[in-house]
Amino acid sequence: MQTARDITGYRRHWAERFGTAPFLPMSRAEMDMLGWDSCDVIIVSGDAYVDHPSFGMAIIGRVLEAQGFRVGIIAQPDWHSADAFAALGPPNLFFGITAGNMDSMVNRYTAERRVRSDDAYTPGGVAGKRPDRAVIVYAQRAREAFGEVPIVIGGIEASLRRIAHFDYWSEKVRRSVLLDAKADLLVYGNGERQICELAHRLAGGESIHDITDVRGTVFARRGIPADWIEIDSTHLDAPGPLNAPVDPYAMAAATPAASGVPPSAPCRDAPAAAGGEKIVRFVRRVKNSDRERSVIRMPAWEAVAADPVLYAHASRILHLESNPGNARALVQRHGDTEVWLNPPPIPLTTAEMDWVYERPYGRAPHPSYGKASIPAYKMIRFSVAIQRGCFGGCTFCSITEHEGRIIQSRSEDSVLREIEAVRDKVPGFTGVISDLGGPTANMYRLACKSREIESACRRPSCVYPGICPNLDTDHAPLIRLYRRARALPGIKKVLIASGVRYDLAIESPEYVKELAQHHTGGYLKIAPEALAEGPLSKMMKPGVAAYERFKELFDRYSKQAGKEQYLIPYFIAAHPGTSDADMLELALWLKKNGLRADQVQAFLPGPMATATAMYHSGKNPLRRITRSSEEVLIPRGLKVRRLHKAFLRYHDANNWPLLREALRRMARADLIGNGRHQLVPAYQPAGTAHAQADRRGAPLRPFRTQHTGLPPQHGSRGRRPVRG
Repeated sequence: MQTARDITGYRRHWAERFGTAPFLPMSRAEMDMLGWDSCDVIIVSGDAYVDHPSFGMAIIGRVLEAQGFRVGIIAQPDWHSADAFAALGPPNLFFGITAGNMDSMVNRYTAERRVRSDDAYTPGGVAGKRPDRAVIVYAQRAREAFGEVPIVIGGIEASLRRIAHFDYWSEKVRRSVLLDAKADLLVYGNGERQICELAHRLAGGESIHDITDVRGTVFARRGIPADWIEIDSTHLDAPGPLNAPVDPYAMAAATPAASGVPPSAPCRDAPAAAGGEKIVRFVRRVKNSDRERSVIRMPAWEAVAADPVLYAHASRILHLESNPGNARALVQRHGDTEVWLNPPPIPLTTAEMDWVYERPYGRAPHPSYGKASIPAYKMIRFSVAIQRGCFGGCTFCSITEHEGRIIQSRSEDSVLREIEAVRDKVPGFTGVISDLGGPTANMYRLACKSREIESACRRPSCVYPGICPNLDTDHAPLIRLYRRARALPGIKKVLIASGVRYDLAIESPEYVKELAQHHTGGYLKIAPEALAEGPLSKMMKPGVAAYERFKELFDRYSKQAGKEQYLIPYFIAAHPGTSDADMLELALWLKKNGLRADQVQAFLPGPMATATAMYHSGKNPLRRITRSSEEVLIPRGLKVRRLHKAFLRYHDANNWPLLREALRRMARADLIGNGRHQLVPAYQPAGTAHAQADRRGAPLRPFRTQHTGLPPQHGSRGRRPVRG
């Protein structure tokens, strides 16, 4: 793995003399109290400002503060005019724009595109305090307020929309959000490393338009520099011919049809041929020594928007080039503009992670909110993050695209110091740590046994179709952390609420024992997601055998401890690869095991996810994409999605008419009746919505499925939200 500059090693900016703010200021009055005449950086966010390391604006703000910069916060501004964006005056360096801890569209709309009734990141849970596509709207308003100030966009919404992406809410492929927001730079992934370098270079007098070499950033340019080698992505993964054969008698030369790339735009520093035409070098392979100057030419936005197979191809290439150890730069034409993606950032070291999480966070909402309750804060105020990243590679999940698959872990001592800070500083603490985890509960300190193999690997998952033999699955460091945490004075209980990766957990029965006997509060949420091979193979999730082995161990160790505890399995409806028969099999399994799902998640095609590429193209990007490659069954349309959710809630009488109709259509009417082996009864009880509608002769209204109010963007419930 390549190395990067230590983010704690920068020379502090001169404004360090102002010291540490109790809360980053949200008004000119607060700036005056701190003695500031201006802010160096202003962060605009769609979330309420909570000064806690589970909120992205707090982490980035405090990290920049530690570098010596004055950081102001504009949280959930009124976007109908530029007035709110001018409240703190112009920042000296840049505006940092984020939609918040969640994509604004996922935050506002359900998988059925219904408007949600609440927003967990807003005081009082009030909905409607942020606009749709918040990054675009905020960036435009900031530009209206102060037109010459650089605009840097980031967070999960920008990160997952950094390239041409399928947008589920408009059912079309949209451009990179960098262009729609008219921003100067896009930071993707966890942005501490990028934002520190950017701030110091801007403070040193560099123009943001000249900063094109920072990993983990995206920018626009008019051409490709002459000293770079272009690699046509279709040479790496050929999708097959797209257009009619080129006329050999045509007067003008054409670019390769399979690439979907229009003729290159002129570049200031590109050499010219005799006729003034730019020389573009497309090659199949490059020497290792040339990799640092190689860029992969992706199909243009116009091409992927017009051709779903090309979209699947582009998605596959993007994910193959996601390992910081071997990823190359990517470039994608949008009209006459090149959108350039630098390779992913180098993961933070343990020392850097400790430094980031031990900034002087207030661990509370900004005082301006008074006593208003912010639901997302209530959920995480007694929790502690111990690691980032996930190497599971679940195709519906946004963790890998945002945080990466290299696990970044904190030291045990740092975690323990934060637990003590929660114990001593957070009002209302009763001695119970609500979660000790991260994107997953049990990947702490897990990594490839070989740094060389890790740097060269292009596998999308370390645990699918089986656990890689090069993966160290030793849970001993995590067990030791658990034991030290619960032994701290004043700590009565340490619960684990983050999602447990059970196929890893069964590699360490001692970990399952520790979890069951000391860190479960009666129920443990776990996410098999599906049972049938069809959807599992498209999710990259393990089979039910791993779940059953975990359940066996969990039940055994719970019983040994004299505890009656239960697993709560969660499943996804209507995921690509799922048939009606698969959902019927799952419903029968649920009934056989006495399980009733109260909260049901339907597949939501989030931007840039591999499963979204399946949904849009009907192809499987987990394998080489060709015109005749594997087709994926896609449950489309409201009727099918309702049915799949109804199978998960087979016990809800409101769903019985729909299920009876489906069972008859599937030639499984034998499952209609009152027997134990049957799924739904033949009668409709009085008092249900359908029975009442039948009596009135009114049309049936579609049922509503219960939701958590915090739909996880990475597909597993009970985990902390992915921060931006």
